Amino acid sequence: MIRKAKRTELIEVAQGRRPADIFIKGGMVVNVYSGEFLRQNVAIYQDAIAYVGEKDVAVNDETIIIDASEMYVSPGFIEPHAHPWVLYNPVSMTEKVLPLGTTTTVNDNLFFYLHFGVDGFKRLVHDLRKLPGNFFWLIRLVSQADFPGERDWFNEKDIEELLAMDEVIGTAEVTRWPLLYEGDPFLIKMIETAKKMGKVIDGHTAGCSYDKLNSIAASGVDACHEAITAKEALDRLRLGMWTTLRNSSLRPDFPEVIRLITEGRVSTQRITMTTDGAHPSFIEKEGFVDGLIRKAVELGVPPMTALQMATINAATYLRLDGEIGGIAPGKLADVVLLPDLVSFKPAVVISKGKIVARHGQLLAPLPTIKWDRYVSKRPFLFPKERLDDERLYRFPHPAPDRSIPVVHFKSNVITEQKDVILPSASGYADISNSEGLLYASLIARNGQWVAKGILERFAVNVDGMASTYNTTTELLVVGRKPEAMAVAAKRVHEMGGGIVVVDNNETVVEIPLPLTGMMVTDRSFATSVHYHDQLLSALRERGFPFHDILYTLLFLTCDFLPGLRLIPRGLYDVKRNHIVLPAERLYGCTLQR
Repeated sequence: MIRKAKRTELIEVAQGRRPADIFIKGGMVVNVYSGEFLRQNVAIYQDAIAYVGEKDVAVNDETIIIDASEMYVSPGFIEPHAHPWVLYNPVSMTEKVLPLGTTTTVNDNLFFYLHFGVDGFKRLVHDLRKLPGNFFWLIRLVSQADFPGERDWFNEKDIEELLAMDEVIGTAEVTRWPLLYEGDPFLIKMIETAKKMGKVIDGHTAGCSYDKLNSIAASGVDACHEAITAKEALDRLRLGMWTTLRNSSLRPDFPEVIRLITEGRVSTQRITMTTDGAHPSFIEKEGFVDGLIRKAVELGVPPMTALQMATINAATYLRLDGEIGGIAPGKLADVVLLPDLVSFKPAVVISKGKIVARHGQLLAPLPTIKWDRYVSKRPFLFPKERLDDERLYRFPHPAPDRSIPVVHFKSNVITEQKDVILPSASGYADISNSEGLLYASLIARNGQWVAKGILERFAVNVDGMASTYNTTTELLVVGRKPEAMAVAAKRVHEMGGGIVVVDNNETVVEIPLPLTGMMVTDRSFATSVHYHDQLLSALRERGFPFHDILYTLLFLTCDFLPGLRLIPRGLYDVKRNHIVLPAERLYGCTLQR
């Protein structure tokens, strides 16, 4: 971290020989190091804290003096595991969460790297230095769905180049954790490289047994946020992993996992918290890290403990505790003034020595980012008219006496194979008289392949829907009417990425996502909230039975969660590691059978 304040200047402020820039007077300081609440003053000079104690320091006419006698003075909150691409983008996310007291976010780079490459991503990181707050990155070593050329794209040279950046503090979760369990040579080498550079290794071990966790810990993984029970959280803690408790839109796990603390009475020194890429409306309603603290306290965690997990614990895990995470001389001046320890909603937010928000309103300017200057890939490499071919959307079924493997949704993101007998028409499955079944096609943006499936319990009455919002960012098309599916797919093509829902060949939802096919380019967080609510409402009206449509779309095309998945290689059974129906090659985006 580059700081403006010289240490000699901080010494002078602490000794009263140089005036402070900001003097926070008489507040109850949350000392996360000692676990005490202390009535003290805090002096800030430029971007750092110079003094914490009971005496007054030198001020002048330009010093901002804040009467904090009715407030708690806390370190800024830290989100150690953010996904800044859930419709919102890094700028619009900052616009929302910084006034809520989160002064540091550590972010997954997946879709930025997939679409920008190493050079474009480096330019983005450079330009985002203008954001208020601290914006760090964790970089992916593999994608969330294997694709042809993946190991060329995620290569040793580029990853080492990104790891060398100051803003990159580690590697991101390997969602396909069996690769680590099997000791994949490339991943192990990259982890070793990152560790030698002093970087952290974030983890993802959903469904991993205690015995298998031993191998994951041995591979070098430092932390995991995937525990969904108190026992699973304890398993990770006992094996030396930093254990990140999650409460998110897809997984609101706190009532269960917080029992690790409230009932288990374990040491909390290696426990942090995350929102794990919550959808926009969840953040709008529940908050960000402030919401995690608030919920933890509601469930019985002492306020000091909750604040420690959201500040110094996270900073220590990230190896940033020498700079952030506490109120102490020499640390960066990331400070939130809290009227109470119930709502945890800041009255004032200070980041790097500047007042950036008051009473939930952002005061700091946001940079104007020209997103298209980073992109190294064109949205689509074939003309939209080729999406009129209805054979792209139909499921092959030449033998009607045989059952068809259907992707049955057990929950929001977990699926299973269900074998269904369907009639055949011209070599394709006919679902017209099967209520609740939908065609699904994942079409390569380069026009080279299509993977196909049939979905059950995704929705009931969706004529056509198309989305680049999925873990591959290819064109996912779902519906019961191929002609309507074509209309939706062509409109997404025209927009260069996004989500479209069509009824009777008329568009009823249109969400442009030109930034990697996943994000709006708007700086206002409210735009993402509006789009999310519009989409969820429209899909629920059409029979979507779950609570988080964005993660249903995102994970249908991944290759690490149980059940059948649509991935670039075809219809895939994750548990059996088996391609049920290979992807079909396209030539000029015309189906060849």
